[in-house]
Amino acid sequence: MLGRGRQPDPDPLAHRVALLIGGSRVAIGVGALFAPRPALRLLGFGGTEATGEAMARLAGGRDLALGALTVGARHDASTLGTVILVSSACDLADALALGLAARREETRRAALGGVLSGGAAALAGFWAWRRLGA
Repeated sequence: MLGRGRQPDPDPLAHRVALLIGGSRVAIGVGALFAPRPALRLLGFGGTEATGEAMARLAGGRDLALGALTVGARHDASTLGTVILVSSACDLADALALGLAARREETRRAALGGVLSGGAAALAGFWAWRRLGA
């Protein structure tokens, strides 16, 4: 609804999609940061060593921070749009990186799943960003 000096209300579906992405990111981030081995297994990666666990924790911290920022911006459409744009850029970068990892036999299954999920999250996030009017 428009009022004097008010911006149009954000698209409710785009708002919901952005928050679902943010909430999912919090859940993935918590898992990867605090329980990297089970999280990596759940994502389709086989046995991991210390380096893989450290990388999972780094990604988990990033996802937790981005998810928390997204959820925290839920009452400000402009800020939510900015955060979901950054989040989507990260999802796109993840999909590209996992696409490169798909060249290796031992990471192919997990990497292809990551390309699909990261690519889908990036597309959904970019769609939400556009609809939020950012």
